[in-house]
Amino acid sequence: MTRFKTVCFIAAFIFMASTVSAQKSEPVRLIKSSTENKVDVFIGGKLFTSFLYPDSLEKPVLFPIHAANGTIVTRGFPLDPRPGEPNDHPHHIGLWFNFENVNGLDFWNNSYAIPQNKKNLYGWIRTDRILETKNGNTGKLAYHANWINQQKQVLLEETTRFEFSGDQSQRIIDRFTTLKADTAIVFNDAKDGMLGLRLAHELQMPTDQDQQFTDNKGNVTTVKGGTDHIANGNYLTSAGKTGNDAWSTRGVWCKVFAKMGADSVSIAIIDHPENPNYPTFWHARGYGLFAANPLGEKVFTNGKSAKNLSLKKGESVTFRYRIVITSGRQTISPTELNKMAADFAGK
Repeated sequence: MTRFKTVCFIAAFIFMASTVSAQKSEPVRLIKSSTENKVDVFIGGKLFTSFLYPDSLEKPVLFPIHAANGTIVTRGFPLDPRPGEPNDHPHHIGLWFNFENVNGLDFWNNSYAIPQNKKNLYGWIRTDRILETKNGNTGKLAYHANWINQQKQVLLEETTRFEFSGDQSQRIIDRFTTLKADTAIVFNDAKDGMLGLRLAHELQMPTDQDQQFTDNKGNVTTVKGGTDHIANGNYLTSAGKTGNDAWSTRGVWCKVFAKMGADSVSIAIIDHPENPNYPTFWHARGYGLFAANPLGEKVFTNGKSAKNLSLKKGESVTFRYRIVITSGRQTISPTELNKMAADFAGK
């Protein structure tokens, strides 16, 4: 073998070895707290996220969420405010799943900010038991919750399973949520739903609008439009829509991406072919709300069509989503996301 061929062989071997190493799955470990309604999720020995379900919250959430490099990709407000963060929409916490209009009750917008005399217009999601926690290359967490009104009457029973996995540069959440009707149910077409994620400041899009920010002591300041030099995010959908044009459009997947510190970070949400009204509409806002909502068709089409979902008592519906968080020199490519979407479609 010539010296040139030897060098090429060694270089190819090093490249393949580094690629395999980067793709090697890291072990997932779940730890349920003995004192709080919380389950911590560790990947490769590092905290990835926590499943929070205290009675003080109006729904269960994953919060905070870290990229593989340790960067927090979710907003801290209102649970753990960080300096310079927006303080709008206190119901936007980490990653959650609910809807604006279920038999007339608003599950999406409920928070501590709602006056007590108006709470009867809002619904709660109460997690009553953890069904499973499992460690391994894929960690599993399953829970049962009830969607209730102020009188604690159950409208829907929720059974959700999370599957967590990751490697040196990526974290994946597969979420499978089944809602069973305890009474006749109508999800009335509405803008706010279903899978929601509130993004860290850097992942917001730059804007010319004035914004309010909070510091770690809760002090509020107003920043004039065009002077926020932290936000540098952008959206891209599977249909090729970018920026603000992603909002209200359909797509198999949508990703948001930005520079966070020295790395490029992206979060992609992938829809599933068996979900209602596939492919979903993207409720992707520049100010940091990133949501997949298949049941907001009336708003997203300017009234040209609508999508109400009805369940008879005892009937159920299942929603499936994959969330992919990538950090490194570059964000995940459309080709890679198409492959992951095809893989997820088979689950």
